[in-house]
Amino acid sequence: MQAVVIEKSGGPEVLKVMNRQVPEPGRGEVRVDVKCTAVNRADLIQRQGFYPAPPGAPQDIPGLEYAGVVAEVGCSVQDLKVGDRVFGLTAGGSYAESVVVHSGTVAPIPDRLTFEEAAAIPEAYTTAYDAMVCQGGLSAGESVLIHAVGSGVGTAALQIADAIGANAVGTTRNEEKLRQARELGLNCGVVAKEGRFAEAVLEHFPHGVNVVLELVGGDYVSEDLDCIAIRGRIILVGLLAGRSVDLDLGKVLRKRACIQGTTLRARPLEEKILAGKVLAENIVPLLESGKLRPSIDQVFPLKDAAEAHRYLESNESFGKVILKVGE
Repeated sequence: MQAVVIEKSGGPEVLKVMNRQVPEPGRGEVRVDVKCTAVNRADLIQRQGFYPAPPGAPQDIPGLEYAGVVAEVGCSVQDLKVGDRVFGLTAGGSYAESVVVHSGTVAPIPDRLTFEEAAAIPEAYTTAYDAMVCQGGLSAGESVLIHAVGSGVGTAALQIADAIGANAVGTTRNEEKLRQARELGLNCGVVAKEGRFAEAVLEHFPHGVNVVLELVGGDYVSEDLDCIAIRGRIILVGLLAGRSVDLDLGKVLRKRACIQGTTLRARPLEEKILAGKVLAENIVPLLESGKLRPSIDQVFPLKDAAEAHRYLESNESFGKVILKVGE
């Protein structure tokens, strides 16, 4: 099979299309012929040499999600068959024509979605739902602050918030991305100038927001504390602005705030199966009803993975960047 391989740590130019052996499914696993995958920030960091894949995942083939067709089933797999259209998360290796995954992490693709649309779903929507709802406890009538609202996870989060009856305010660094987010249903938007947004958020929600989906990190966390409600929850997902921040812990005490970190990729198999259930049982029905609709910026062929990485690094994209793998 063909796969995009990281020859060595570095810029997009280190990504090369090479031939690799087709993986074989073991007990409880299925092999999926990948039709489309998506480019995530984690792929860029892995390519740069700062985010190695967890044990058991391909170390030199990036890719955290896939949409495709079941090509082979391992022993003890009973709920999937060859030919099923499926999508899901993987710890790595989906920049390839085939990927092997545990059957418990797989979800059916709704009939209304193309493979390109389906590939835009697993990482962004599972991350957003898991962080905001499962861990942050976001519920109808509450408010949520979504940073980097024009990103893949950000566009997913604002739709999920709307679908469950929560009120969202989103931040980004330019007005154009806010305009695009409003077309997806965002009511309140803030341009974060020099990392400052708390005062503007409080204009929309004077008592503060109940949940923060923190996709940026760094000094944003300090600003989050300034605009979070009493007993608010900050769920830290991304660290684009850095790993360190100067925090006033007194605000954490006074507001009885919770700051919690989360990641999907490094979870043990049992928890990844639970994440697969979130995709199948909570997200798929919302896709089928049309309440969620994936936002795709551009689609690149697999051979142009390097160009897709350059585009995502430019920060010009809105929504997901897709790699088309097979026909």
